[in-house]
Amino acid sequence: MGRFERFEYSVVTSATPQMAWEIFSDWTLWPQFSDHYDTIRWTKGEPWHEGSRLTITSRLPIPVKLDHVITCCVPGEKVAWIDHALGTSLEQWVFFEPQPEGGTLVRTWAEFTGLMPLIAGRTIKEVLTEFTRTWYTRYAETCNRTAAKVHVFKKQPETLRIERPRQDSA
Repeated sequence: MGRFERFEYSVVTSATPQMAWEIFSDWTLWPQFSDHYDTIRWTKGEPWHEGSRLTITSRLPIPVKLDHVITCCVPGEKVAWIDHALGTSLEQWVFFEPQPEGGTLVRTWAEFTGLMPLIAGRTIKEVLTEFTRTWYTRYAETCNRTAAKVHVFKKQPETLRIERPRQDSA
């Protein structure tokens, strides 16, 4: 086995932590965040519960099957999983941190080690870092669009109710 390597990435979104989690946890949206996906499906357990498995088949940069095993999940706060693919093991955490001025810092880090130093002529760290940057940038854009729609909806004027003036009885 090689040495452990680590990468980190974060984005800030105007969405609340709960909204950011709802978008993150909807795996049917993930193909919008990356062109790498072929299929994504839960193969064991209830989605996002400890021990459940999310199987992902990637087509880029090379076809590979990943098995996310959920190790921790506190919706709206944090989620973690372990992946195994191509002789590499990866642990990844994602945190949803409310910001004092509103919105959410979505922060992720991963540590990995394995036998395969290169994928399609690039280091695994380069491939993972580029994938993560693209995925989380697109994810944050979706969060921001969704938050803006909710904000506009909340700002719509309420129905105006006109009451008739009271008539004093003599």
